[in-house]
Amino acid sequence: MSSDPVLVAPRRTPIGNAGHGFADLTTTDLAAPVLREVLTSLRESGIDAEVDDVVLGNCLGPGGDPARVAALQAGMGVEVPGVTVDRQCGSGLDAVMQAALRVRSGADELVLAGGVESASTAPWRFWPPVSGADPVRYTRAPFAPQGFPDPDMGVAADDLARIRGISRERQDAYAARSHTLAAAADFSSEIVPIGDIVRDQRIRAGMTEARLARLRPSFGADGTATAGNSCGISDGAAVLAVTTESLAAGLPALRILGSAVAGSDPALPGLGPVPAIRKLLKRTGYDVADLGVVEITEAFASVVLAVSDELGLDESVICPQGGAIAMGHPWGASGAILLVRLASQMLREGGPALGLAACAIGGGQGIAMLVERVS
Repeated sequence: MSSDPVLVAPRRTPIGNAGHGFADLTTTDLAAPVLREVLTSLRESGIDAEVDDVVLGNCLGPGGDPARVAALQAGMGVEVPGVTVDRQCGSGLDAVMQAALRVRSGADELVLAGGVESASTAPWRFWPPVSGADPVRYTRAPFAPQGFPDPDMGVAADDLARIRGISRERQDAYAARSHTLAAAADFSSEIVPIGDIVRDQRIRAGMTEARLARLRPSFGADGTATAGNSCGISDGAAVLAVTTESLAAGLPALRILGSAVAGSDPALPGLGPVPAIRKLLKRTGYDVADLGVVEITEAFASVVLAVSDELGLDESVICPQGGAIAMGHPWGASGAILLVRLASQMLREGGPALGLAACAIGGGQGIAMLVERVS
């Protein structure tokens, strides 16, 4: 039997617009119900192994190890530990990767892994005062040290579009596709309702290219990224069980064939997935033509299109039910949401056999994971 770890019981919250549906909910308020639901699903399926660890990605929470706090809040017992990881927009995928490596090594046999973000309740942060000056509030930590470029992601997306010749019209066309596909999809089987919120809040039907073309640039008058062809700032959580194939025998599952991380130019962080995907495919012996479905975090249309162009991806297999442009991008959770999305599509009857998830990361990094449907 394969020693590759498998993913089962994929679940996520609805994705909320920051400051709206989940405005008062913390990271642990969002993660705990999903952890509880995943564990319940495992127990009902006959998996009674102890949970070795809870690993969650998170970017902007209050610290204090939200994974451990969420595990306690979920009622998993004081004996279940938890650890929180931060690889910015790749945090949720990195959490699953770390869990998978531990299961593959034989050290652990059941880890709950994923990610969570509450942009709504992220604490305000300040640099301490210098020479008697007032403290300075900041919205994000540096992604690179002095001497390196460290653009905000929207500015970098505009730069990427300009350098790679990706027009506003092409970005809007891709965004219209994302909005249309997401509006037509049914995500209910993967969603754990939070209060009375049962569906993703950002999704709206009727976002045509003509409507998108009327929106103003968001990051500079000569830019091409807009509120319509970029992701929304969001809240949400996603969790999957990472375990052995023997424990998951008989359950719908995805086998993790491999994963990879890579560094890239901090000036153009949107290209980060390219070296990560190339490294992963080289490690596993597959080619882009083998991929039946690819889920890339749609932070900006220009990012997805630049990665697709560079790798020669078939755009029809990218985010076939829409992505973060339509649904939102809860930073620390988004990588895990990609895996939940892959599971929903690959585990249905006739679904693709091979899938890939990838994220671009601020500061110039990429992360990717390759999965296959367990027969």
